[in-house]
Amino acid sequence: MDISKYSNSILPYIPFFYVIWSDDLLSASEIEVVNTAIVEDTSLSTTDKKQLRDWLNRASPPKNEEIKKWQQLISHSGVTLIESEIYPLEAFARKVANFYSRTTTVNESLKSIELNLGIQPNHYNHLFNVEVVHQAYSNQYNSEQIDALLHTEYLTEIKQFRNFLENSLFRWNIHRNKEDARKLVLEQVQLLASEGWGALAYPKAYGGKENIECYASIFEHLMFVDGSLAVKFGVQFGLFGGSIQNLGSKRHHDQYLSAAGATKLLGCFAMTETGHGSNVRGIKTTATYIHKSQSLIIHTPGKNDNKEYIGNALDSKMASVFAQLIVQGKNMGVHAILVPLRSDEHELLDGITIEDNGYKLGLNGVDNGKIWFNQVKVPVANLLDKYGKIDAEGNYQSQIKNANKRFFTMLGTLVGGRICVAKGALAGAKMALTIAIKHALKRRQFNDSIKIQEDLLLDYPSHQLRLVPKAASSYVYHIVLQRAMREYANSPEDKRKIETQVAGLKAMITCFATATIQECREACGGKGYLLENRIADLKNDTDIFTTFEGDNTVLLQLAAKGVLSDFKSELNSGGFVSVLKLLGGRFTDRLATINPAYTNKVDKDHLYNPKFHLHALDYRLRRLTDSAAMRIRGYIKKGVPSYQAFLKVQTHLLELGKAYSDVLAIKWYYEFVSSQEDGIYKDLLYQLGALHSLSNIRANASWYLEQGYLGTTKSKAIRQRVERLSTELRPHVNALVDGFGIPEYLISAPIVH
Repeated sequence: MDISKYSNSILPYIPFFYVIWSDDLLSASEIEVVNTAIVEDTSLSTTDKKQLRDWLNRASPPKNEEIKKWQQLISHSGVTLIESEIYPLEAFARKVANFYSRTTTVNESLKSIELNLGIQPNHYNHLFNVEVVHQAYSNQYNSEQIDALLHTEYLTEIKQFRNFLENSLFRWNIHRNKEDARKLVLEQVQLLASEGWGALAYPKAYGGKENIECYASIFEHLMFVDGSLAVKFGVQFGLFGGSIQNLGSKRHHDQYLSAAGATKLLGCFAMTETGHGSNVRGIKTTATYIHKSQSLIIHTPGKNDNKEYIGNALDSKMASVFAQLIVQGKNMGVHAILVPLRSDEHELLDGITIEDNGYKLGLNGVDNGKIWFNQVKVPVANLLDKYGKIDAEGNYQSQIKNANKRFFTMLGTLVGGRICVAKGALAGAKMALTIAIKHALKRRQFNDSIKIQEDLLLDYPSHQLRLVPKAASSYVYHIVLQRAMREYANSPEDKRKIETQVAGLKAMITCFATATIQECREACGGKGYLLENRIADLKNDTDIFTTFEGDNTVLLQLAAKGVLSDFKSELNSGGFVSVLKLLGGRFTDRLATINPAYTNKVDKDHLYNPKFHLHALDYRLRRLTDSAAMRIRGYIKKGVPSYQAFLKVQTHLLELGKAYSDVLAIKWYYEFVSSQEDGIYKDLLYQLGALHSLSNIRANASWYLEQGYLGTTKSKAIRQRVERLSTELRPHVNALVDGFGIPEYLISAPIVH
């Protein structure tokens, strides 16, 4: 074939220009991208650059005969297009040029064009009419090394636990009879206890290893087995046993903790009430102290004041009951009391009424129930009295004099459970992504020729965009929840800071999990709807996590109020200096938003830079904090009561809570990544962080555009970068889902195999 009219330096550009004019990709901004690459390409002569720029002229585009000649040149080369290349079109173009000239090397300018135009080259094989190597994924990254990065501090224990889960008792199966499911889950919990896994977070003296961080990862792995198992495990060892450990004194530990860890004493956590939901402070169950008998009388005053949705209610012999403690006629606030429920023969004790909640949307292996107490008498020694006790004379004593602080200190000890809920939800998302992505790497569908093999689902840009960013976010949230549990384990008794942090993270991550599992269900089509492929149960089992351990709407407001409290405290303590600092920040932000050089900066070095991600997300947080504070202040100055003022800005507070959580997550994630050794895995983690961050900014693009932080050009570039990053990570997505560390024997969905 005659190629004499094309220089060796122009040859690798021909496949690109063929794609560009076949799909008519060129807008003004795209022309600028290609022009810039041509200018920076030192291998091109002045004549070559003129030729390429002539081909960019939309007023006088290349003639159809010229474009057909390009197509013939490409197909005559016999070069194959490899699906799993990071820059497939650049690699393909280089091979075409090498076929004719044998001199072409890697071309960074062409990489830049491929990157910035968001070209999806693995879909141009039909245009090129060339053979495609259908290599489903790349082996550049080792999933075991990724897994080790995620579980560095306790990898040995996690591997031991995964081996333990090979026991046939943990094989997933379809159970539609709740009695059979409950029986199996109880057996599983008892087996876990017999090997010491339940007591992992307890002190060594009571059969544990004092490792709450590893315990949280064990909980996450149990979600891979069955959501009901994870929840019942969490109720028995985390909530019931945890309340004894964290709210009780040594005598409670000595009497009950070892038995709880070994499941010799099955217990439940009775906090939530039918009529009061998330309002723990407003619960109506009372524990009235009777000095003469040294006892507490536990009583449910009204029909809707019963304990509701209590996990382990039907199997338990004892409950940690949260009630208003009444001493000498005075309400001392909410405290926890250990209340026996059943005899050794498992018969209900006098004054105890328990009803089965019945079938639920999911988690039917958990025996949820309602509990009423009718003048139930227990010894005063059953009061979990770490933060408040009754002395021999019948007087209430507490080292924490302020009732509000005492209440939040007691609840703060239970934040670990909220972290586990978020980890459990994320585990459900990981499993769903693993199933959906592995299905998309084997399932083929559609093309434009009966002669050519159909395309893999994951080679469709739309499919990449629905799954790959969620896989990236799963990595971000995994690292963040590990940090949260570490902060919780090492924080002082006053855990208000970590409670604010976890409130926002739990809300954000459980919402993410719900949306991700739904996307995975749809991405698998009808196969995702079959029970055997697990996504249906993952969807149903994790749905409750958005309201379990705190309703997400309430938690986001809690997080927002924490931000406003810190904002107010900073201003009050800093006085005039802080006001100047705030005003200076506003001025700096304003300069950034009106600076076209920033609002329309679109180069990849800027858009992939963690500093940009942090600045953009923090800008949103600061603006929302400032405006929320000013709105509330304005209402209060007009005489509106503070409670009503907060109600008026409630939707604003929800956005503030989300913004706070977004900033916290990406800040903690990038701190983790920066601590890693330089190399391909650190680069991969940065790439995942960029995709997560840009997806987040893109999701709030309308807000950023309203604020003037982004220009339309930059907003469009961010959208293209999200698509491009999804394509770049597509060859490695199999390694990424394997890097979640889910044992293959637990991925029992037929759709995967």
